Amino acid sequence: MKLSHFSFELPDELLAEYPSENRDEARLMVLNRKEQTIEHKYFKDLIDYFEPNDVMVLNNTKVFPARLYGNKEKTGARIEVFLLRELNPETRLWDVLVDPARKIRIGNKLYFGDDESLVAEVIDNTTSRGRTLRFLYDGSYDEFRQKLTDLGETPLPKYIKREAEPEDEERYQTIYAKNEGAVAAPTAGLHFSKHLMKRLEIKGVEFAEVTLHVGLGTFNPVEVEDLSKHKMDSEEAYVTPGAVDTINRGIQRKQRVCAVGTTVMRALESSVSSDNTLNEFGGWTNKFIFPPYDFSIANSMITNFHTPKSTLLMMVSAFAGHDFLFKAYEEAVKEKYKFYSYGDAMLII
Repeated sequence: MKLSHFSFELPDELLAEYPSENRDEARLMVLNRKEQTIEHKYFKDLIDYFEPNDVMVLNNTKVFPARLYGNKEKTGARIEVFLLRELNPETRLWDVLVDPARKIRIGNKLYFGDDESLVAEVIDNTTSRGRTLRFLYDGSYDEFRQKLTDLGETPLPKYIKREAEPEDEERYQTIYAKNEGAVAAPTAGLHFSKHLMKRLEIKGVEFAEVTLHVGLGTFNPVEVEDLSKHKMDSEEAYVTPGAVDTINRGIQRKQRVCAVGTTVMRALESSVSSDNTLNEFGGWTNKFIFPPYDFSIANSMITNFHTPKSTLLMMVSAFAGHDFLFKAYEEAVKEKYKFYSYGDAMLII
């Protein structure tokens, strides 16, 4: 398949600027691959599609407030700095994106906070917008990280045009987030409420947690028509022995194993054994999944409605079947489902 197969028009009013008031009352479109049927439900109805001993796999990464605003020395120009990944805790080196990038050169200093108590020096250019910064701060490492948290803003995706609000700090985090390291939320999980998770638990559904720290590479546009030429940025992922045991037990029992989100699916498919079971994993994955692709671990998935030509849309297309998925997207537009991070959800079984 080629890039042009993943294009579609989305009316502006279907872009979700805010989530549902109650997490589990987002709409849910249910795609049955075997029957080729589409149902319209609410997210809390998810429980009707799962039985005791089925396994739901969650991504427990936690979003950190990755967007900072600083001022350039001398000119005072306002610069947005998006923290991507920490390179060295001791020397406080970070990979970042800067905007506007044309103004930021090696040797420039940036000042953050009203009291300018945090300073960063540009020490390298990595891409057209990418820079390596060395942060200068009088304090311990823990105090430095706290300073970043205090100055940082919830990194809402660029297509949400409004300013981040204090409530977004909680809205843009799953209720089971634990391991800080993501610059974007694993958004399929945003629909889970404590109440729904308790109901699933009482029904006998098992939960397994993996970690994949979502980076901006997930959202980088694909710019080559031949998808095999696209290179994914690496993201850090961990699959623990406990998760392996729970998931492999589900596979052996021929239960439903549900990947909650594309990030979970990516983590699982990055660690498959020769007999199509799951292995432990710890490290970096740059796995890019697009049609045709044989999935080894999960036999169902929960996901959001994704942007055109995105790697996320390509993965879901490989799982659902391209024609069936695009038929569902046409129906979603007609039925006015909300798209993207704060939008509605899809269950594919």
